[in-house]
Amino acid sequence: MTNPVPEFFNPETVGQIWRVPYQTRAAEAIAYRRQHNIAAAQSDKARVCLLAIDVQNTFCLPEFELFVSGRSGIGAVEDTRRLCEFIYRNIEVITEIVPTMDTHSSAQIFHSVFWVNEAGDHPLPMTVISYEEVTSGKWRVNPAIAKGLADGLVGKGVTAEAMEAFAAHYAKQLSDRGKYPLTIWPYHSMLGGIGHALVPAFEEACFFHSMVRSSPTRFETKGNNPLTENYSVLSPEVLTSESGQPIAQKNNRLIQHLLEFDAIIIGGQAKSHCVAWTVSDLLSEIQRRDPALAKRVYLLEDCTSPVVVPDVIDFTDSANNIYHDFEQSGMNLVLAVESVERWREFPLKPM
Repeated sequence: MTNPVPEFFNPETVGQIWRVPYQTRAAEAIAYRRQHNIAAAQSDKARVCLLAIDVQNTFCLPEFELFVSGRSGIGAVEDTRRLCEFIYRNIEVITEIVPTMDTHSSAQIFHSVFWVNEAGDHPLPMTVISYEEVTSGKWRVNPAIAKGLADGLVGKGVTAEAMEAFAAHYAKQLSDRGKYPLTIWPYHSMLGGIGHALVPAFEEACFFHSMVRSSPTRFETKGNNPLTENYSVLSPEVLTSESGQPIAQKNNRLIQHLLEFDAIIIGGQAKSHCVAWTVSDLLSEIQRRDPALAKRVYLLEDCTSPVVVPDVIDFTDSANNIYHDFEQSGMNLVLAVESVERWREFPLKPM
């Protein structure tokens, strides 16, 4: 038995920017809760978390910087529509929603201004910088920003003088550990900007859920460390400097929080990048504790799309292969639009 989608939800506006009328939605949530006799989340016998990865304007709306189109050309818009409908239909059993938010500033290692060549030019967006190109001097850390970055990172083992060595170490770490190579991304998810915000339709669904279930939305930011990429919300790509000093750390607080739920449902963007890396890190933690716990993870395949740039790159097949590996590990691949009975049959013993 599922709950009805509220009348205010308009699937035609999922791909648009608009203001969420909070006060109106709060009143409607109270009426909805009473009409359908929905209990507060604290009374849930089986606790269910919806982990929604980077459902932000910058990734999910076509006119923004890194829209995840998938092969359909409208992937993230349709994914978000299905995700919102999933929340409304299953609002009675979703205990908590945890949206992650990619959060950046201009001077970060994956942005153009961080790097210069001999002519003083910055790399163009989508440039891939290899370890060899750093050590050869083709690309070097922009000296104009190196000192400022180092001054803001006191105690983290990276000085302005050591920045070049760190940059080479960083590129080598990505290569040695089988990570995506260092890519210069367009400026995106800029803190304080409209691209950083959640898609309004999804934000509205989260707010409505928090009112109906008396369960505050738990927002998790990631990606604001200037010295490392952070595809996964659970761990940055690189954790230490070349001398072994910590420059970042895993999100152990969130890892522990997620593993306290009886079921974790995951969707968002992009399937080939931030979703894949987050699930991979979660799986590593599960396998370290008890591989059987993988059965409690449900991946919403129709609420996520891979990065596809026509005639340039297509991560669809690699993303599907990664998801196949997740399924082989014991995780469940499900559809938001299918009967919810399958994913509701989760174990009740706490992790």
